Amino acid sequence: MKRILFLIILTALAAAPCKLAAQVGVARRAISVGVNGGVVLNSVGFDPTIKQSMHQGTTFGVTFRMTSEKYFKSLCALQIELNYAGLGWKEKVLNAAGEPLPDSYQRNMNYVQLPFLARMGWGREKRGAMGYIVAGPQVGYCFGEATKRGASWTIDETTGLPDRPNGLCAQYDLGVQRRFDYGITAGAGLEVNTRAGHFMIEGRYYYGLGDFFDNAKKDVFGRSNNNAIVVKFTYLFDLRKEYPDAK
Repeated sequence: MKRILFLIILTALAAAPCKLAAQVGVARRAISVGVNGGVVLNSVGFDPTIKQSMHQGTTFGVTFRMTSEKYFKSLCALQIELNYAGLGWKEKVLNAAGEPLPDSYQRNMNYVQLPFLARMGWGREKRGAMGYIVAGPQVGYCFGEATKRGASWTIDETTGLPDRPNGLCAQYDLGVQRRFDYGITAGAGLEVNTRAGHFMIEGRYYYGLGDFFDNAKKDVFGRSNNNAIVVKFTYLFDLRKEYPDAK
């Protein structure tokens, strides 16, 4: 409940700049829609810790943006996306002595994600370049998962289990137990505005506040949250555009 309350508060804070601009800013009435796609580099915050390299996946989806006000030199907008994202983790497999093994393991998890973003931009509105930042809450749902493991699998002869640091191997047999995901995301990008539409390149970071494994005292993991770096391209075209004083 505390984390859900935090997201509600964050949503209100994310919308606050636009509400402030609505009181003292110059009106804009622009609605843009389009598509986005890119690459996701994900790792999982496990407790106890599991050594990992970055899991690489893809993301793509649709974007809706409503530009409402210009507050001094800052262009204020609200942005909503509906995306697919391939998350998961890629394990650096070590034995109990901390030595690398030829074993390999990767978990792929498929998510649908819904970020609600406040967007502030500075630069040219009609023709030219604009820098911007985005931030806000994000929710998601894991609708599928798959595992990749190498043909070889080093077994501890004493226990009959995989030879791992501290005997930690429960992650291999656990499926996703909590499919609903939520967290916060923020990023920055560059937009180029043309007659053909809006072209953007953006870097974004997502920090998951929820865990996908159960985390009670009786459970193996106290933490299992997603941490994602996203690099994406977006194209938007205007459905409505009213800002006669824009440059």
